[in-house]
Amino acid sequence: AMEESCERNLTVRTTPADNMIVVQVDDSGSGISEEMAAKLFQPFATTKPHGMGVGLSISRTIVEAHGGQIKAEPRPGGGTTFRFTLPAVTEEESTDARR
Repeated sequence: AMEESCERNLTVRTTPADNMIVVQVDDSGSGISEEMAAKLFQPFATTKPHGMGVGLSISRTIVEAHGGQIKAEPRPGGGTTFRFTLPAVTEEESTDARR
């Protein structure tokens, strides 16, 4: 997404929210057109000359299978912000799962 950008910044943040973890990824790419935004998470939707356009579709399937949500929106100043949520796991739940 940032291949053609003069400035390449990628920021990843995580924050807790209501028994969920929010993962936010900000990029400084060219952004997403309104037309592409409408079909961004559909299989085979891509603006790149190489690739199949299935990455975000697969990501959505994985996130939703775990009870989360994923979305994308324009980033102020250019680029795109992706946010997805996943259920938070306590240390106790993690320990129980390993037994």
